[in-house]
Amino acid sequence: MTRLDALEAQSIFIFREAFAQLRKIAMLWSLGKDSNVMIHLARKAFFGKLPFPVMHVDTGRKFPEMYAFRDQYAKEWDLDLIVEDCPPIESTDPTLPPAARSAARKTEGLRMALAKHGFDGVIAGIRRDEEPTRAKERFFSPRGTDGAWNVREQPPEFWDQYNTALTPGAHVRIHPILHWTEMDIWAYTQREGIPVIPLYFSKDGKRYRSLGDQDITSPVVSDAATLDEILAELATTKTSERSGRAMDHESEDAFERLRTAGYL
Repeated sequence: MTRLDALEAQSIFIFREAFAQLRKIAMLWSLGKDSNVMIHLARKAFFGKLPFPVMHVDTGRKFPEMYAFRDQYAKEWDLDLIVEDCPPIESTDPTLPPAARSAARKTEGLRMALAKHGFDGVIAGIRRDEEPTRAKERFFSPRGTDGAWNVREQPPEFWDQYNTALTPGAHVRIHPILHWTEMDIWAYTQREGIPVIPLYFSKDGKRYRSLGDQDITSPVVSDAATLDEILAELATTKTSERSGRAMDHESEDAFERLRTAGYL
């Protein structure tokens, strides 16, 4: 069994555990490379057809290429797609820096969507290697009734035993690709032939490593225009994956404040 085979097997196990243990779940679709791999894994886990909806919490500020990708592949992959809009920026914490405050709209949008649909489990495509705060997550991570995350009270996860006990009104975040790296994501995308948004490939000497809203996401300097070139670049680069995210360059605690409040 190769590394990718082992990663795939564990992710599929997590998907099936979440579906078996929780009452009503949905999978978040951010339209980026990680959540597209996650959809591919879920389709494998359930023999081609997802038994739960896929939800895009939409800020209305994504790149046109991302919306085109969503519309095309929601049909091709036969997804039960839910699109929920985010509230205006005025509804977010005014003490946050500008980019973090803009990103916080997703927290409020997700909170509203959970209340609307009554999901007790939300599958999200985060990885430990993306950002230090995310490294503290569990595969099954409980959230409070307000969606907040208590990083100091994370349950232990031994021998593939996951905690799905909930207090009324709370939910669990499930992270099937938490143990993957950016390199793993691209190697698996290449192996499995998963569609890729063109923004990830170099154009005029720049490409996007991470995709968010247009107004708070920038490309990085790169000549990688193919999957092989992306993998070769990742083997040597010292540029962080989220270097193009504006909020990662704001106050030191901005991202941690977002995460504890319920950000993805």
